[in-house]
Amino acid sequence: MKKLSDKQRRIMKYIDRFLGEKGYPPSIRDIQRGCDISSTSVVDYNLNILEDRGMINRHADVSRGIQLLNKSSTTERLVAVPVIGMIAAGVPIPVPTPDTWDVAAVSDTMGVSPEFTKGKEDVYALRVKGMSMIDALINDGDIVLMQHVSSIENGQMAAVWLKAEKEVTLKKVYVETDRIRLQPANSQMQPFYTSLDNVEIQGKVIAVLRQMD
Repeated sequence: MKKLSDKQRRIMKYIDRFLGEKGYPPSIRDIQRGCDISSTSVVDYNLNILEDRGMINRHADVSRGIQLLNKSSTTERLVAVPVIGMIAAGVPIPVPTPDTWDVAAVSDTMGVSPEFTKGKEDVYALRVKGMSMIDALINDGDIVLMQHVSSIENGQMAAVWLKAEKEVTLKKVYVETDRIRLQPANSQMQPFYTSLDNVEIQGKVIAVLRQMD
């Protein structure tokens, strides 16, 4: 078999390191930046060569759908998770209607390690905007994996639909005597209080996928 080029070896090492650190594959743009490659088309060209040589699998219908082969730590099959959109960890972001959360209408997906989903069903992903959950190690730009549920335990982190405001936010949820407290994980921010009938739980956080610096 023809030897890999220096660029291809760098790409393989980067994918392996990214998977080890993040638990999900890098995007083509991640590889371009991480390996200091001139363009995404050059990355794509070299990924095709690596696939032809049996070094990787690429899942065309899954964003970040790169899988390393012949390596015990990374050969597990990726789980395809729909990426629904963005959620506010800060001031709630308006969205049109609760139908925004209909995963059947979502075309963008990403591949993640099965260790993150743990066999759970109805899992989707959201990109985080804002800094209200930084004390829970959730930063602006991170991706949270959510399981679609309609109820949670006190103190769990959830995607909360505020019916009157028609907004959604990511907060820890506490049910108090006659109200709901939405608590940010940021000592510089105040909790948000609302009525019991104004809240609809859209999902609970099951994992956080942190972005590379």
